[in-house]
Parts: sequence; structure tokens; C-alpha cells
Amino acid sequence: RGVPVEDEARLQLANAARLPIVFKHVAAMPDVHLGIGATVGSVIPTLKAIIPAAVGVDIGCGMMACKTTLHANDLPDNLGPLRSAIERAVPHGSSPRNRGRDQGSWENPPETVDQVWAGLVDEFDALCELHPRLKNTNNRKHLGTLGTGNHFIEVCLDEQQFVWFMLHSGSRGVGNFIGTMFIELAKQDAMRNNANLPDRDLAYFEEGSRYFGDYVRAVGWAQKFAAINREVMMKRVIEAAKSVIRKNFQSHTEAVNCHHNYVSKEHHFGEDVYVTRKGAV
Repeated sequence: RGVPVEDEARLQLANAARLPIVFKHVAAMPDVHLGIGATVGSVIPTLKAIIPAAVGVDIGCGMMACKTTLHANDLPDNLGPLRSAIERAVPHGSSPRNRGRDQGSWENPPETVDQVWAGLVDEFDALCELHPRLKNTNNRKHLGTLGTGNHFIEVCLDEQQFVWFMLHSGSRGVGNFIGTMFIELAKQDAMRNNANLPDRDLAYFEEGSRYFGDYVRAVGWAQKFAAINREVMMKRVIEAAKSVIRKNFQSHTEAVNCHHNYVSKEHHFGEDVYVTRKGAV
């Protein structure tokens, strides 16, 4: 009421709310808009089932913001060198395949990135045994990289003129592959079971089904990758800033690192449910 919502998004929300697995109600955020399968800006609680498309393909996409002891007047008048230092520190964008190496990924990840990857690789290898196609994704080479689309790194000020570093990114190539693969498997399951869905993109895995456990493991790992990806980038952004800004400063006086495309098991209204948030926190 009183919030403009496009008709297509309203229909998507209604379709999601009609699913038999939805628990209590679907919530919509004020900036809700049309998405693929599930609406962007929606919160969907489900009982004993998960809708992979409601998480989407940028699993664990989210924001990290880090407050520093710098004030606006500590920044140089010319911000060009700071921007250039950040651009050198964090691979970003994506090069067309016919241009050779992708500048948006590492050719050889730095040792600091490989040390972090070491904490993720065992679980990833176990997922590859279940789904061997995962091996051929961009995984290690995308850790600590920004990506494309609406992903960004920003130097910003708060109301007290403190300098913050902020960035927006997710689980990169490997998360995209996991999301795409399981959305397709859910659709195939729905077709086999003749599921009566209002939208094929709302296909879901129920607890005990063939791929439910695999998806829970894979989506959990991708969400972990995404959070760590942001931490690695933030560390490199701050190091880059320290190479340009003459004044010594502390970082992480406050920090936020949160997903806005994810699923988590939570307890609401007396039940353990899976809550999927897409473009929502």
C-alpha cells in the first residue's frame, strides 16, 4: 500500500506465495523489483525445502563496509592515485575470451590469497567428487576479485566525515556455476515429478530428495567463499590506500560483512525453516 510495485514483480511474489512449501508468508522489501524466478527484494521462508532460484546465481552476494580513523580532510585533493592503487590491488571486470587472459581474475594468485584458499579447498574438493563439473570453474583464481555488473569498490564518508571503504561482491564464477547447476537440477526434478508450479524457476528441492543435501552443502560453501572473498578484497583495498595516503590510520574501527542473496536455517513461529533472502537482509 502506497509503495509502487511493478505488476510483473507483484505477480512473481504472488507465485512464490502460492507454493505449498512456503511457511506463513512471503515478505517484500520497499525496493522490490522483478528478478529471475524469485523477486529481488523478497524474503521467502520454506518448510523442509529450498528454492535454488530464490537464492539466485550470485550466491552470498553482499556488502562489506569498513570504518577507518581517517577524516575527509586526510584524503589527498587528487583521488586519482588512490583509485589507481585500488584498481591494481583488486582484479575487476571481465575480459572477452578472445582477448587472452581474463584481467578480472588472477593469473597466479598472490601467496596471501592462496593461504586463504587453503581453508576452503578441502570442502570444495569434496563437492567436486559429488559434482565433477565444478572442477572446471573459476574458483581459486576468483578469490579476492570483484567481478562485473553492479559490483563495486567505493571510498565514502559518513555524517561525521569519517572515511569508510565499502565493496559489493559475491561468490564469483564458482558460485554462479553452483547456482545455475542446481537451479537446472531442481527444474529437472520438478518435471520428473510433474510438479504443478506457477513458474518453472520456482522449482525446489525437498528434504530427503536426491540433491537436497548436495545443494545445502554447496550453497553453504559458496556463501562462505563470498564472505571471505570480501574480506580478502577489503584487506587489499586498505593496503593500497596505505600506500597512497601519507597519514597513518587504523581500519576496522567498525566493520560490516553481510550477504543479501542467501539461505539460512532459522527458527520462526515455533518451526525450524529455511529462510531465503534475495536482495534483502
